[in-house]
Amino acid sequence: MFNDIGTLELVALVILAVLVFGPDKLPKVIQDVSGFIRKIRHFSENAKADIRSELGPEFKDFEFEDLNPRTFVRKQLMDNDDLGLKEIRNGFDFRKEVSEVTDAVHGRESDRSAAGGSSSGGSAGGSDLLRKHQDLDPGERPPFDADAT
Repeated sequence: MFNDIGTLELVALVILAVLVFGPDKLPKVIQDVSGFIRKIRHFSENAKADIRSELGPEFKDFEFEDLNPRTFVRKQLMDNDDLGLKEIRNGFDFRKEVSEVTDAVHGRESDRSAAGGSSSGGSAGGSDLLRKHQDLDPGERPPFDADAT
């Protein structure tokens, strides 16, 4: 409940409570607040038990935390491998994909294109992004590509 409160914030709350309620009334206030929280927890647990008993035996494994959308999606997609998501997640190598794109942009041959596959999906007569460009002699004009203009 109070997992994100730091030490300084806790000290500030204690000092504020002492200033507001005074040192003589503070133990009684703490006792009343803790009793109130205990009653709310008891009421909540009773309500959960009533709902589970009304739903019947087919919902005995029902958890109220599953009503949170994040928990529901995580439980349905991550724990259940009917869709094959683990294979997709494990089969995708982001670094390899980025290095292939970088090699294609810089005109270098990647491991995949050197093996015969083309990462751009084009034919051999199409795009020359993966081919190395030859150095030109001084005064020589670059080759003209009518399709590029």
